[in-house]
Amino acid sequence: FPPPENLSNLLRQTSINGIIALGMLMVIITAGIDLSVGAVVAIAGIVNALLLQAGYSMWVSIPLTLIVGAAIGVFNGILIHEVSITPFIATLGTLTIVRGLVMIMSGARMVANLPKEFGQIASGNVFGIPSMFIIWMVLFLITVVLLGYTQLGRNFFIIGSSREVARLSGIRLRSNIYAVYGLSSLYAALAGILLSSRLSMGVPTAGISYELDAIAAVVIGGGSLFGAAGSAIGAVLGAIIMQTIRNGGNLLGIDPFALQVIIGALILIAVGVDQLRVRRAEKG
Repeated sequence: FPPPENLSNLLRQTSINGIIALGMLMVIITAGIDLSVGAVVAIAGIVNALLLQAGYSMWVSIPLTLIVGAAIGVFNGILIHEVSITPFIATLGTLTIVRGLVMIMSGARMVANLPKEFGQIASGNVFGIPSMFIIWMVLFLITVVLLGYTQLGRNFFIIGSSREVARLSGIRLRSNIYAVYGLSSLYAALAGILLSSRLSMGVPTAGISYELDAIAAVVIGGGSLFGAAGSAIGAVLGAIIMQTIRNGGNLLGIDPFALQVIIGALILIAVGVDQLRVRRAEKG
């Protein structure tokens, strides 16, 4: 770990999953789940790359891509609230649809030859700190404020505790469900843009299993799949723990499949502890 170049690489690697984990955190707080974020990462990278290839500046392509990402999240919200499809099934269906759209739009090919200035977003440094990490920390602060100091954030916790209580309290479930899934996809779209900037191309297969990494980061960081629990700092630490295990394992030459076993065990332990905590709270 000591070499600066390895630490810099670790921060860049963690930033992508860390950003997605912050969005996933908000969904999990409402007792929901978003399996479509990995697909959103892929479509964001492709949409942005295609816009850049078409001659649009990144000041136009990036906002348009973020809007596309947020729209996918709102679509999830419509399926969940209006059609009453469970979050797991709704977002799983969206994942499949979006993955198909990515392949159609890209022709199942990489979208390369992007402007050099776009690649500098991810490769740049500010006072020796990777720009991607700075973007992640800015989103972390925004998430902290949103969850801890706004009515919207408080609504997320109330909805996660009990939707019926939230409804009786006058909380508008429709707008809050749209907001939380829209934010989750917005964060994932930004992560997709940063990933394509780092790779200097749009990759149609990008983001595979990223949703599982995001869920794992939230759970390892203290989030509860039962809702109404979790923090931004926990999601950040969970993402760092996961990526550090992967990075350290690679440096030590540990079999990557063994690392997957270790991470899976961590997830089971974290969920098991959460289950015990909930049962004790119910008995007490």
